[in-house]
Amino acid sequence: MATKDKYSVLLPTYNERRNLPIITWLLERTFTANNLDWELIIIDDGSPDGTQDIAKQLITAYNTKSQQRIVLKPRAGKLGLGTAYVHGLQFAKGNFVIIMDADFSHHPKFLPKMIALQKEGNYDIVTGTRYAGDGGVYGWDLKRKLVSRGANLFADTVLRPGVSDLTGSFRLYKKDVLQKVITSTESKGYSFQMEMMVRAKAMGFKVAEVPISFVDRVYGDSKLGGEEIAEYLKGVLNLWMKV
Repeated sequence: MATKDKYSVLLPTYNERRNLPIITWLLERTFTANNLDWELIIIDDGSPDGTQDIAKQLITAYNTKSQQRIVLKPRAGKLGLGTAYVHGLQFAKGNFVIIMDADFSHHPKFLPKMIALQKEGNYDIVTGTRYAGDGGVYGWDLKRKLVSRGANLFADTVLRPGVSDLTGSFRLYKKDVLQKVITSTESKGYSFQMEMMVRAKAMGFKVAEVPISFVDRVYGDSKLGGEEIAEYLKGVLNLWMKV
């Protein structure tokens, strides 16, 4: 008898107290409607806005003695996105891991498509893409769109990984694949997602894409700045020499 798949969602947070209850509800509704086993691992980097207090309330609301759906695994401060995934991954009980943002830019409604495509082709990674099919970006100004598009085009030209959205952070991984890829990844900031995908392709893992609608965050501020962009460009060139 085949073991039922379980999906562990890794959700890094920083000042997401207003977003967290809604994204949790959307995840629960999506997984329940599709009869999927799941858990949510919240990795909070010492948010001063009370995100962890909200997470504890959600644990009380959603968890039962027989089902531990939500887990809070906080850290002392802002230590980077890459290390947040490494931290959360060690607590994941599922055989699949989903990474996404907590700010509604990644809507859980796309998860059933990603999961179905993974099963159909036994893919190692299924990534959401803003830049293929009917995918798109909504709520960004022209500058932010140009930065994102430019970052993807630059990496695609230099590294040729064959993936349309290298900087996206809405992905479904086989857990063992994510463990292998994340161990070899050196970046910690904005270039982290790009390096993860480039290394995965270089390792020979099978990748598929699902078009998604990316919507700018409703509450809170974007964490992308000039330093992150410079680090990304440096990361691409470093990978070009190594991979």
